[in-house]
Amino acid sequence: MTEESEAPVRSVLVVANPAAGTTSERLTADVLALCAAHAAHVRLHPTAGRGDATSAVRAARAGTGGHPRPDLVVAVGGDGTVHEVVDGLIGAVGTDSGARPALVIVPAGTGNSGYKMLWADRPWQTALRAVFDGPGHGARLHRLDLAHLAETGAKVFLGACSGVIADALRVARHVPQTGRDRYTTAFAEAADAFAPYPGRVTVDGTVLHEGPTVLANVGGGRFRGGRYQVLPHSEPDDGLLDVCVIGSPVDPHEVPELTRRAAHLGLPGVHYGRGRRIVVERLDGVPLCFEYDGNLQPPELGCLTFDVLPGALPVWGAETAVLATTAVEERR
Repeated sequence: MTEESEAPVRSVLVVANPAAGTTSERLTADVLALCAAHAAHVRLHPTAGRGDATSAVRAARAGTGGHPRPDLVVAVGGDGTVHEVVDGLIGAVGTDSGARPALVIVPAGTGNSGYKMLWADRPWQTALRAVFDGPGHGARLHRLDLAHLAETGAKVFLGACSGVIADALRVARHVPQTGRDRYTTAFAEAADAFAPYPGRVTVDGTVLHEGPTVLANVGGGRFRGGRYQVLPHSEPDDGLLDVCVIGSPVDPHEVPELTRRAAHLGLPGVHYGRGRRIVVERLDGVPLCFEYDGNLQPPELGCLTFDVLPGALPVWGAETAVLATTAVEERR
């Protein structure tokens, strides 16, 4: 990554997901207007379906379609939209040597965990203006670590989780509620039917946990679902991946409230670690139910290998380390 992303912004690509939880024509218009007041060239790409954001960002980086390559990519949507934009920005591991545009997130989803990690509760308008004003005006260009899932090549921005959290995403498809309440209900229903699976988690070759497993969460983001601090000690730019494993001594029904307050750490059966390579396994031959960045994955793999991609993603966030809302603050 060069320092080009810290130069004045000339060209902006706005990638907006019309299907995201709180996206609206008014919101997209407001984002475009704010960008147009600060950059010479602003282009909107409304996404048309799964994977379209990734394709659009890759094309923009290549300079196809007669448009200038963007200095800045603004993702308007939820954590799933951000995941696709990140995938387009990063490219294939080991093959992407060009300078990358920087990412800015405008929260328009349900959980918006990525935005919360970077900006806490700051209004998006304040955050985006600070980005255009540059360093010293309340914004800073962070270079965040990502996780690379070796088995599929996927790049993970916030985190990946097996167990009851992944089951909750499956259940949520059939819950009629909307917003964060939908996942609260789904979490409770998933816990009713959940049985811990026989698992093992290793960190840089050392076994962190082996036995009945309620969940194993790997990543850099402190929050999942916008409210659950599964990885409260994570620093997403330290060159390491954090992992938290909750074992069977913890009742699955207690997980939502415990993780909301980051009160799970230190309990019997809870293990926390960090390293450069983290392997999550299911030991009975049954494929893992898992998700990453809020996207439920097909149950095809019994072993997940995550390698850190240190400093891979240039993304704007608050100037002071917000990375910021601590577990202690959440308990108040």
